[in-house]
Amino acid sequence: MTALGEAVRSGDLEAVRALLGEGADPNAPGRDGLPPLCAALAAYAYEAAGVLVAAGADPDRVLADGTTPLLRAVEGGSPAMVGALLWSQDLPAPGQRLAEAERVRLLEAARHWYGAGAEAELRRRTGAVGPARISSVEEQWCEVEEVVLGGSTVRGGHGAVLTTLERVFGVPVPPEELVARALRHPDPSHVDWAASRIGLEGAREVVTALRHHPAADHRLFAADWLWTRQLGVGADAYPHHEEDRELLAAWAVLEPDSVVLAQVLAALTEHDVAHPGLEGIGLEHVGHRDPRVRQKAVDCLYGYDRPITASGREALRALTQDPDGEVRFAAAAVLLGHGDGDVDGLRAVVRDLARDPRSPVRDGAADFLAESDDRTADATELLLSLLDADAWLTRSIGAYGLALRDHPGTPQAYARVEELGPPHPFDHRARALGQWRERNDPGRGGTPSPGGAE
Repeated sequence: MTALGEAVRSGDLEAVRALLGEGADPNAPGRDGLPPLCAALAAYAYEAAGVLVAAGADPDRVLADGTTPLLRAVEGGSPAMVGALLWSQDLPAPGQRLAEAERVRLLEAARHWYGAGAEAELRRRTGAVGPARISSVEEQWCEVEEVVLGGSTVRGGHGAVLTTLERVFGVPVPPEELVARALRHPDPSHVDWAASRIGLEGAREVVTALRHHPAADHRLFAADWLWTRQLGVGADAYPHHEEDRELLAAWAVLEPDSVVLAQVLAALTEHDVAHPGLEGIGLEHVGHRDPRVRQKAVDCLYGYDRPITASGREALRALTQDPDGEVRFAAAAVLLGHGDGDVDGLRAVVRDLARDPRSPVRDGAADFLAESDDRTADATELLLSLLDADAWLTRSIGAYGLALRDHPGTPQAYARVEELGPPHPFDHRARALGQWRERNDPGRGGTPSPGGAE
């Protein structure tokens, strides 16, 4: 394999960019006769594939076996990989550059794999009889199953791949079919669910009718779809915001399933203009048996454009003693942000959560503490203790909080972070060290600021 192919397979994007910048041919075949794009396909290195295509790698090149990299990507079942090979600023749109016969071939391949199922089709092709190893992997904020069998690997996102190809090639699909694809994997984080959600952008009546469906997963899809309508969608593009608010408010009173109800409340609180009965809905659910619902009820009790009422404040104070840590953190964070009188008690709630390594909101609470105005000795000691954590993010939050407090041990804190790895690109926490030096390093013109606590 060429050096470029090795860099692609290992997922080393910096090396890939460097080699391409030095003149490496993005289409040069390796010892196996295959271009670097095929190395990216084999490794599911979709980011590297996107870099290669942007540098001139041809996703439509016919290979010795008659396939193309794009066809292999479709069969491989990774929506992220298919997306990397479909679009590039230097390529014509896929619907324009691909001949009709090739579009049909891609669609048929996606339909076949989706219909057969990733594991069954891989077993048929490999002839393997042993058990498959199946795991879940992340792709662009979604999840997809990865199947390893008979020495081959495939991902199970063929539903999302098919939905994407149909949209790109202008193939009409009944909304009911897209709903069925989403619910084949009834998980909002699955790639098939996410692709159907996008494909149903213009099918509001069909989707909202699902709120009456007897199956909870159908109702969950409708609530999730309505939630996404609020994410950056303006009134011109989506003129149903007011109708949705009324629909969700009525739904919140009747929904029996906890998971669905939590998503209904999430969608209701995402609207720029709050429903007039939102606080009442929140008060109705602060004592719900499911902590996921209680957490969303917190969001119903406040807004950036309206003050917290006395009833809302009383309910939030009670929730700061909730058995669930996520609920306690949500309530305490809201009250601290709105100037509740019991500042010391609320800060203690946050510190206790940040101190607990078993808490699912430890990093969130620690990050809130780091950026807060809590300058107590306990807060400083807690931030220092985070530097002993095994997780890079937790240590980074501790160092960040110390930097914001001009603690003299900040450089040593960042050295502890680097023991677990370099800073992530564009991470604001990493930049805080340079800002600390500007303020505190006399050699850089700064004035030393003593660290300390209240």
